[in-house]
Amino acid sequence: QVQLVESGGGSVQAGGSLRLSCAASGRTFSREAMGWFRQAPGKEREFVAGISWSGYYTYYADSVKGRFAISRDTANNTMSLLMNSLKPEATAVYYCAASGRRFSSISTSAIDYDYWGQGTQVTVSS
Repeated sequence: QVQLVESGGGSVQAGGSLRLSCAASGRTFSREAMGWFRQAPGKEREFVAGISWSGYYTYYADSVKGRFAISRDTANNTMSLLMNSLKPEATAVYYCAASGRRFSSISTSAIDYDYWGQGTQVTVSS
């Protein structure tokens, strides 16, 4: 059974940093794109950042560009999201996602990801 498990969420003051991690098991994601999404209360799930299967290419939502950094460790089947200069509007549940298709491209659409974690809460206070 494929599982994605997020960790690293928590509460932080505006301007602070958090590092989210995603650990995959049940399948090796060495040739598939992965990404992070978030969902705030009363809002739709939105794309935050994506990384290509090679790890060479990354893509960010405009709202986080320059402050967040996505990375992956294929050998350990993990992915991370370093979030700096956090703002209160970043408060949301953050989800790790992975495509099920080999050599998949980064997508900003949730429908293109086949595996999802349970989510981890990030709360940024002003």
